Amino acid sequence: MNIQEYFARISYNESHKDADLQTLTVIFQHHIQAIPFENLSMHCGENIELDLLSTYNKIVRKKRGGWCLESNHLLFWALQELGYDVCILGGNCYNPAERAYTTKINHILLKVVIKGNSYIVDAGFGGAYQMWQPLMLISGKDQPQIPGIFRFMEDNGSWYLEKVKRKHYISEQSDPFTDAPELGNIRKIYTFTLEPRHITDFQELNAYLQLSPDNILQKKSICTLQTTEGLYALVGWTFSEMKYNYMEGVDLVKITTLTDEEVEKMLKDKFNIVLENKLIP
Repeated sequence: MNIQEYFARISYNESHKDADLQTLTVIFQHHIQAIPFENLSMHCGENIELDLLSTYNKIVRKKRGGWCLESNHLLFWALQELGYDVCILGGNCYNPAERAYTTKINHILLKVVIKGNSYIVDAGFGGAYQMWQPLMLISGKDQPQIPGIFRFMEDNGSWYLEKVKRKHYISEQSDPFTDAPELGNIRKIYTFTLEPRHITDFQELNAYLQLSPDNILQKKSICTLQTTEGLYALVGWTFSEMKYNYMEGVDLVKITTLTDEEVEKMLKDKFNIVLENKLIP
């Protein structure tokens, strides 16, 4: 495993001699714009191994993406290699359908400490709730980014990440404005504590997510990638292209339904992914 090979994968060719916030931000942005959040392995008969070499070979050498356990583990390794003070944390994602956080940890995120300040770095959430910059770990402070306003709330050692929602303008629809279905304008994302974790703590979760028919990752093939303006998302046969803040406080969404053949072409054209095995969307 070679940090220069990782840099080539994410098209990063700037200086990295200083383990500072500016370098971290640029590397992070290159990472999320090059490495898709995807669970396609589950839908084309591949087993996902949760060890660093397997993840490195898949994402860096085979130019695939991965879900949070893979993408954030690879980023953790890269940041360690560069001399950052970084540790793994475990999170419980919010389920809007049940209006509750999961009872068991089902997400991995990173905490990076720079000059005494802690930042949350998470390259593995994907979609419209993917942060674009490290977020300072501070309670109650709005942190505006291009995707929207993020903030943390802390309560008795538990931290909560949330995002202010924006309206969507869906082109080619009779009623083009939509609000997300959840009530209110806050989208809860996940909760976590600052207890350091090790990747082995997530082996059971990695196996469970690949076997449990109940979770969303089993039910839908998902591939999302952040772009310079917004994001691409391929869920099943539905391809969405989002442009952030197309109008003040409004994101532009264009939705296309694809055929099986078009799915394969879309993966190659928009996500730079060529699968070894046949995908069943």
